[in-house]
Amino acid sequence: MSSTEPSPTPRPKKRRKKAFWTKQFYLWHWVSSAICLFAMLLFAFTGITLNHAADIPAEPEVTEKSGEVPESISAGIAYQEEAEDEKKPLPSDVAAHLGKEIGAPLKGRDAEWSEYEIYLSMPRPGGDAWLMIDRETREFTYEHTDRGVISYLNDLHKGRHTGKAWSWFLDIFSGACVIFCLTGLVLLWVHAKRRPSTWPIVAAGILVPILLVIFFVH
Repeated sequence: MSSTEPSPTPRPKKRRKKAFWTKQFYLWHWVSSAICLFAMLLFAFTGITLNHAADIPAEPEVTEKSGEVPESISAGIAYQEEAEDEKKPLPSDVAAHLGKEIGAPLKGRDAEWSEYEIYLSMPRPGGDAWLMIDRETREFTYEHTDRGVISYLNDLHKGRHTGKAWSWFLDIFSGACVIFCLTGLVLLWVHAKRRPSTWPIVAAGILVPILLVIFFVH
């Protein structure tokens, strides 16, 4: 007698579909977590430093430089009687020369031009700087304030004076965090039957901040 083996039961379509999407959510979850890893640690750390900013000592370090714009390139910044206030960059030769003198790029930065002086504000993460040029005497004064590493990291957290590249990074990081959280929530739902404490913990994570805001934040 020949025995016939039973043919395997085809996997239900619904189960195959669920398995496919579960794999996709695992993929999106670990990819988004990899993208978020460093920035999440940075933002978690700076969240603490911002929350305790008053308790973290910091003494600003101020650097001053002064000098004179060479007469050979001063025509573009010369004093103009009754000149109207306006905003525009420094002439390229003046920007290149002063950039080397003060150790900061000036090309393309808008300055405030008035009858007697040119003022250029250069805020940056963790500090501040400004440059003033006397249009009559050609003398310039530059001041740079450095508030330290913690202040620098705090400004990265806030996106303060960080430029377009960092702004784009913050948008990408925020999007990755949303994907990370939502795919994590879906994976919690997938495994919730085997983990009874899942939804009470999720509910607590939602309710605790809401209750704190309602009763303690004024």
